[in-house]
Amino acid sequence: HGVYSVPSVHYYYCIQLHTLTYCLKWILMMRHFLVFALTIVRTSSFAPSTHLQTRTFSSQPTHQLNLFGGVGGGQSSAKIPSSTSDRDRLAIKSINAAINANKNKTPFIECEFPALEALNKLGDGSLRSALEAEQANIDFVNKLVRGISSSPAPFLGPKVSLVVSSSASNSFLSNATTKLKGAVSSLLSLKDKGVGANLGGVVGDDEVCVFVTPCSRSDYQAAKALAELGSVRAVVVVNGFAKDQKSIPGTATMAYFVKPLTYNSQVAGYLIRTYPSAWTVLDAATKEVLGSFSDQEILVRGTNTPDLRNAGRLVQKSVDERAIRARQS
Repeated sequence: HGVYSVPSVHYYYCIQLHTLTYCLKWILMMRHFLVFALTIVRTSSFAPSTHLQTRTFSSQPTHQLNLFGGVGGGQSSAKIPSSTSDRDRLAIKSINAAINANKNKTPFIECEFPALEALNKLGDGSLRSALEAEQANIDFVNKLVRGISSSPAPFLGPKVSLVVSSSASNSFLSNATTKLKGAVSSLLSLKDKGVGANLGGVVGDDEVCVFVTPCSRSDYQAAKALAELGSVRAVVVVNGFAKDQKSIPGTATMAYFVKPLTYNSQVAGYLIRTYPSAWTVLDAATKEVLGSFSDQEILVRGTNTPDLRNAGRLVQKSVDERAIRARQS
């Protein structure tokens, strides 16, 4: 009596083992319940329904995005290009229109579009895709140079000089030299010291100077300084890369612009600008015009870059409304 017995270590181990066994049984029971619940949810989610129709956006796999999603069309002057050749033709026509719009000063002109039809390749980071994009830009510039020099008629257009980015590879410079031999009056690389600061003294007074894929601040500064100098016929920037708000001023003209707008991992619409027409949003499936904007309405203030948010909302609304109509039919 009055004696307190201290429980043995074995007793404590038994208690802990019993508690652990109970917890494991509870976890297994909850696991079985969750598996059962998920099975029911998946079955009900993917079961065929007589009231819903499958929404289909494209015959292409969801992982593959293409620039040219079908035959070009539309009721407005904006047109979804149906091929690379069609896109290049529209771009050259718009650039020539912008060059000839004002002959009293040096217009600063820009064009921007995906260089490759397979949009996924533009951001996959592979060397092969980068080389394909380089070659595509060279091919376009080759057409552009010949298109400018032939406007308004063959041999009557202005001469063209080509300026290559300071970050361009040696292979790019070599391919451009080979491809455009005899088509340009001069081919200059901003990688060479002193070229950027002396462009006004190298490029002829009545020449059009084309900058292909500039990508550094010094590249854009050279193009802007040449345009402000006013000594050349026009300055044209083709597919500028890594732009910021100071790269291209708001006084520049976007002569040609094509931006595929994706929704649900598919190209659902386009924002297109073909000078002198307004910026136009088109539905990729129906080619219907969803909206149009002036420079003042769509450009980010002080830049030549469009704000894509309103265009994206219009495309999203069009796709969603089409899906609702499909469900109701």
